[in-house]
Amino acid sequence: MKIGFGYDIHRLVEGRQLVLGGVKIAYSMGLEGHSDADCLTHALADAILGALGLPDIGHYFPPSNQEIKGIDSQIILAKAVEEATSAGYILGNVDITVVAEHPKIAPYIPEMKKKLSEPLLIPPNCIGIKATTNEKIGDIGKGLAIAAYATCLLMRKT
Repeated sequence: MKIGFGYDIHRLVEGRQLVLGGVKIAYSMGLEGHSDADCLTHALADAILGALGLPDIGHYFPPSNQEIKGIDSQIILAKAVEEATSAGYILGNVDITVVAEHPKIAPYIPEMKKKLSEPLLIPPNCIGIKATTNEKIGDIGKGLAIAAYATCLLMRKT
């Protein structure tokens, strides 16, 4: 077995759609980034790549590559899963914590689990997603950013 950990944070900005866990969330701002800036999915992809001892998502999807500007982070996640599969591993489970003052994430969690289960190749009940605030501390607490932490368990294919 291998265990991975990932973290990602993006600033909230006007004029962008907010996407978390592959789900479009109704909110007045979205996350700034080269891709759709889905920090939940980025943290999860980095957890998978880290468990394998591989470079982070920036290696595979560099922000300098204009051809992939605006890329759907589900593609990034699928690449991480492809790397795991190629190395002889499958996902056992994942656990994610989203840190955001606003908007409230809980209503979207069931849809996120369903959306993430497809590229992860695991059922939604093997995906844990929790949301918390930053208690009004720092940029996240001021509503200027959203962050995510993710862990994953990879198991050898039998």
